[in-house]
Amino acid sequence: MSDPSAPASGGRTPTVIRVLVLATFVVILNETIMINAIPRLMKDLEVTEQAAQWVSTAFMLTMAAVIPTTGWFLQRVSTRQAYTAAMGVFLAGTALSAVAPSFAVLLIGRIIQAGGTAVMMPLLMTTLMTVVHEHDRGRVMGNVTLAISVAPAMGPVISGLVLQIASWRWLFVLVLPIAGIITWLGLRQLKNVGEPTTGSIDVLSVALAATGFGGLVFGLSKFQPDNLAGPALIVGAGVALIATFVFRQLHLQRTGTPLLDLRVVLAGTYTKGLVLMSVAFMAMLGSMILLPLYLQNLRGLSPLATGLLVMPGGLAMGLLGPTVGRLFDKFGGRLLVIPGSIGIAVALAGFTQISMTMPYWQLIALHVVLMVSLAAAFTPVFTLALGALPHQLYSHGSSMLGTLQQVAAAFGTALVVTVMSARSTQLVKDGANAVSAHLDGMRLAFGVSAALALVVIVCAVLLPNRAASPEEVEELTDAPELVKG
Repeated sequence: MSDPSAPASGGRTPTVIRVLVLATFVVILNETIMINAIPRLMKDLEVTEQAAQWVSTAFMLTMAAVIPTTGWFLQRVSTRQAYTAAMGVFLAGTALSAVAPSFAVLLIGRIIQAGGTAVMMPLLMTTLMTVVHEHDRGRVMGNVTLAISVAPAMGPVISGLVLQIASWRWLFVLVLPIAGIITWLGLRQLKNVGEPTTGSIDVLSVALAATGFGGLVFGLSKFQPDNLAGPALIVGAGVALIATFVFRQLHLQRTGTPLLDLRVVLAGTYTKGLVLMSVAFMAMLGSMILLPLYLQNLRGLSPLATGLLVMPGGLAMGLLGPTVGRLFDKFGGRLLVIPGSIGIAVALAGFTQISMTMPYWQLIALHVVLMVSLAAAFTPVFTLALGALPHQLYSHGSSMLGTLQQVAAAFGTALVVTVMSARSTQLVKDGANAVSAHLDGMRLAFGVSAALALVVIVCAVLLPNRAASPEEVEELTDAPELVKG
């Protein structure tokens, strides 16, 4: 019988990856599935809009707090144990949310859901890099794009459809059997990949990671033009705790077992990919916030109509993922990442021209260009970045990538909402009417996102066409600390 941990080649996606992609898609979908349900929650559970927003904020906070620990966790348990724990926790949270008698119980259910979700993404990426041959990684990573990028985009679409005909509880009731079947299939099909290692967990590192990254995301989520001091204080405290966490990891790399091995940033390709992915994620999440606000608040569309309008972009991104992967395997990364990064900037610049009369087909076209460009960038960058690491650091590289995605999402959301609100508030004070002021604020926010996309272009130009050779990669494991770059 063949070793499941041996890299596979030959054009066929390993069963373990197919199962993990399915499971990851379902759990990540839940990060954004509650966005359209806020008004229903306010009415049914008698809570304010600020309180109801916590069903999404708490999910994101938990992800940011838990993901930094997954690098250590995935090295200590088998593939089946990690999968069982992640899906078991997710199913428990989903079931609790479906029957929640109060908002507090719903919030607890969402936090439990997020705890399971946080493990799935690093588990998928780590397993893929272990079992898939280097020459096939682009093709297989293209399929993974469906889970990591399309799922968040499809959450509002699916919830809009469900909420048209049913209660918000059905958002969980429908997910529960699907997740249950996928869990059962996974336990039947999954084989363990690699061997778990032993090592104690540093409790102080866990506390610093949870409070530091969780605090940073929480502070960013609270920014408002009329409330900057409080959130800035929380963000500052979060950054200070993260800095302490970093020094703790550097110490543990010399004397023990780090929770998050920071030697991953010694790989220049990985670090450039990390920056590119973080900024691109900020741009994507910023547009996901701004477009629904524009379509619903200014153009008067329903949540369902809004979801249907952005659905072509999400579908195009998912369908193109495998093609992008095959092109990467054949030609390398630069042919895809550089045009993709330029496309991101062009699409966001196009959104700065929104008006009350812009045809919907133009909005759809811009959104499709944005999502296709993100697909062209994401698949090669994921593959190049993780391919630049030795196999011992795959789980830590996946963990850091997932953590910074959550931070980037929170930062991108805070940035565009603050810029938009500050601009529109100032214009109203100067005598402009509310609609034109709001529109101008959105244009400026899209402009800021387009400016950020220029960083993506610079990182794309600096990335190599192929990952480093195994010999170069293995040199990283000999680096005891971060003292040279």
